[in-house]
Amino acid sequence: MDGVDPLLLALTGLVGLMVGVVVALLLRRGQDRGNQEVDQRLRQLSESQAAVQAQMSQSLREQERALARSMEERLSDFSKKIGDRLNESQTQQSKSLTDLRERLAVIDKAQQNITELSGQVVGLQDILSNKQARGAFGEVQLHDIVENVLPPSAYSFQASLSTGTRADCLLLLPNPPGSIAIDSKFPLEAFRNLRAAEDEASRTAAMRAFTNDVRKHIKDIRDKYIIAGETAESALMFLPSEAVYAELHANFTSLVEESYRARVWIVSPTTLMATLNTVRAVLKDVRMREQAGVIQTEVHHLLTDVGRLDDRVGKLQRHFDQATEDIRQIRISTEKVSKRGERIEDLQLEDKEDGDAQITPPVRGEE
Repeated sequence: MDGVDPLLLALTGLVGLMVGVVVALLLRRGQDRGNQEVDQRLRQLSESQAAVQAQMSQSLREQERALARSMEERLSDFSKKIGDRLNESQTQQSKSLTDLRERLAVIDKAQQNITELSGQVVGLQDILSNKQARGAFGEVQLHDIVENVLPPSAYSFQASLSTGTRADCLLLLPNPPGSIAIDSKFPLEAFRNLRAAEDEASRTAAMRAFTNDVRKHIKDIRDKYIIAGETAESALMFLPSEAVYAELHANFTSLVEESYRARVWIVSPTTLMATLNTVRAVLKDVRMREQAGVIQTEVHHLLTDVGRLDDRVGKLQRHFDQATEDIRQIRISTEKVSKRGERIEDLQLEDKEDGDAQITPPVRGEE
């Protein structure tokens, strides 16, 4: 209402101004007319102005009511849409926050795993950088592989030989081939220097040092662990790294051939697993061969017992046959007795009826 009243006042003032102008014009044009006609016109103009003013007031009130209803409806719709948008936005925000928390939890777990893995890698580097610890690492890996494949009776760790040396592992195989020693102390310093070489000169020097170290290690294994009459004619050199094994067979074939001639077989964790599976099959075959004589002896005893059982069954069968014959003779005797009884009964009946019946002697052959 406060916004409409000034407009109504302005329109009223405008109408009044127009009426004043008209009155002035009429006064100028009709100065000669009488005051009565002027008063009549003024009354008509006043009445017309009042009617127009009332009509305009009514129209403005109706427009104001319609505008108010429209504004209320639009405000209600706008408030509803704003509320729906806010609820939808809040739901999406809650879902996004939940997803973000889950992803942050996954990232935290992955970060924790990466931290643990980094610590393990650092620990592994520390192990491999220490010669004594590296040897223990190779022995532990060898211990796990052998223990997972072979039965306890087929191997011995830190086994003492007649020469006073100790083998990291001794595979207890029958002759031939005999027990096989496994060594796990491989020199990795030269291999690490070979991998770290940056120019051709340093790489050549590292390759030469690596060749010398491997050749010396092969010779030491041959001299320590191949003993005539005590071990097999070969031994195993265990490499705890597949990378070193691949490097030897790819770029140092001459060393591999030297190991063949020295009967020192180079094995990695994978090839050692295959070798031990073959050893397990050999041990199983040997045990079966050892038990073959026992099985043959037991089979011979079983056949003897079966023959004795057959004799006793035959004797029992003869006893059954004799018993059957005796039963048959007994039945014959019982039949004869029955017939004699029937005859005696017939004679008694005749005595009762005739009074002078005689006993008939038995027919010969019915006794």
